Amino acid sequence: MKVFCGRANPTTGAVEWLEEDENYDYHQEIARSCYADMLNDKDRNAKYFQGIRAAVGRVKERGEKAIILDIGTGTGLLSMMAVTAGADFCYAVEVFKPMAETAVKIVEKNGFSEKIKIINKHSTEVTVGPDGDMQCRANILITELFDTELIGEGALPSYEHAHKFLVQEGCEAVPHRATVYAQLVQSRRMWSWNKLFPIHVQAEGGEKVIVVSPPEMENCPGAPSVYDIQLNQVPQSDFVVLSDVVTMFSVDFSKPVSRASTSFTVQLEPVQSGTAQVVLSWWDIDMDPDGSIKCTMAPYWVQSASEDIPWRDHWMQCVYFLPNEAPVLQGQSVCLTAFRDDYSVWYKLQKGRNGEAKAAVPIESPVCRCQAHLLWNRPRFGELNDRNRTTQYLEALQKVLKPSSVCLSISDGSLLPALAHHLGAEKVFTLESSAISHSLMQKIFTANHLEDKIKIIEKNPELFTPSDLEDRKVSLLIGEPFFSTSLLPWHNLYFWYARTALAGHLTSDVTVLPQSASLHMMIVEFKDLWRIRSPCGSCEGFDVSIMDEMIKKSLDFRESREAEPHPLWEYPCRSISDPLEVLTFNFQQTVPRNTQFKKKAS
Repeated sequence: MKVFCGRANPTTGAVEWLEEDENYDYHQEIARSCYADMLNDKDRNAKYFQGIRAAVGRVKERGEKAIILDIGTGTGLLSMMAVTAGADFCYAVEVFKPMAETAVKIVEKNGFSEKIKIINKHSTEVTVGPDGDMQCRANILITELFDTELIGEGALPSYEHAHKFLVQEGCEAVPHRATVYAQLVQSRRMWSWNKLFPIHVQAEGGEKVIVVSPPEMENCPGAPSVYDIQLNQVPQSDFVVLSDVVTMFSVDFSKPVSRASTSFTVQLEPVQSGTAQVVLSWWDIDMDPDGSIKCTMAPYWVQSASEDIPWRDHWMQCVYFLPNEAPVLQGQSVCLTAFRDDYSVWYKLQKGRNGEAKAAVPIESPVCRCQAHLLWNRPRFGELNDRNRTTQYLEALQKVLKPSSVCLSISDGSLLPALAHHLGAEKVFTLESSAISHSLMQKIFTANHLEDKIKIIEKNPELFTPSDLEDRKVSLLIGEPFFSTSLLPWHNLYFWYARTALAGHLTSDVTVLPQSASLHMMIVEFKDLWRIRSPCGSCEGFDVSIMDEMIKKSLDFRESREAEPHPLWEYPCRSISDPLEVLTFNFQQTVPRNTQFKKKAS
């Protein structure tokens, strides 16, 4: 059986429907999974094993049988730990069918089939009783349902259901509790990932602002999703600490858990004055009630210098952007409120009177209203706010732009048309590939009184007609380039395709900026990132090589072992080869009909 999968062609931007094997989606999910990363996390594994031993021991001391419910078992690792620790029986729940089938094989290979039952269901569909999936309720609840934000993978609904229907009252839980921490900071670098800064240029008498963001963008709460990054790679020079680390809330997993939306308010005493912009957040989990077995995501400046901070990519740290930046003064209390629903967390800063905390007013999860956060991702905001980058574009435009220039910009949501108009182009057009980018640019141009100066064209380049360009020929074609459909840097070569499709609308001596692009490669050795694909073999003494084989099969299944996007600044590496220029693309010419390749002896 075959299935059709829609995929954006990075060359043409068009959605193409390709015929794939019926297991295509399964293979994609497995290939992109973090199973290997989690199993290579020795700190996580060791702490879980310690916590499970302690929980089984406490149940045995009470003279009870240890019956385990393991939700999200994956490879069955935690269930095998529990049986090794003395558990009498384990019900291991795994909803993802290929993983459940692999867990059955792993459990069998390690000799635990008689004491571990793999249940291929979502935990909320598991039944208890003589004819059910479980013969009785469990008295030990083991889970690994967490993501960087703690609750983003649906931990709260799963816990709520488990306590109501699957485990005994007063059960032991591993982990026992989770605690979420926050720290208020000022950071121009991080804030540049969330808001559009004004663009300044040098003019007579000082700097002149030529682009401002529209009011909708200034007041927009931003993207609803957390920004999870490796804070351990962020230098302290990139932010100013405005508060001590505070505990925002805790969840006790051994007691009934509610998924209902709620909020938690903490009164802060700013340690110095500044502009509150960002909340840095992370969590830790206590594997036992005493808190003696702890697994923490705290960044380096919070942990002691003597601690060995484990690397992990499946759990990182969180950056939350406040709805608006706000000044805070040292010694004047403010109230930080964490809101959460069943899947996400967001923050708001409120000022209290006379140091008293204001009651948290429930608010809905932040949703982008300005459309910029729907079109531009966080790195794209950072590019647009990079003054050095903008200066380079201005200098390049100044060299090629003439008073008679008819300019066309090809990029999604680019500010280059505004720069071209500022520098005196006779006429400026901009090609926007989607309704969202069209609407956003209309707002930006209106806010800068450019709505009558720059014409927006929402059309595929191959469908252009002379009337779209007011029967003019383009003498200056510009682009950054950036396209919302691009997942990898070289997908932005769509600019070349568009330039080719527009060839009939360009003057014979057209100037194309950028004039060319080159693709380079280098072999590197990552300090840690390799762990996400490294075979595990044995984990805490258990053979999980069957999982390695499953992942390898899915990686081989993926088309051409395609490259994966990673923000490399977060992942230290060292070069073990010289850089090699693979290909050069000449945008002055149209796309050649023949396949381009380049060979170089090593």
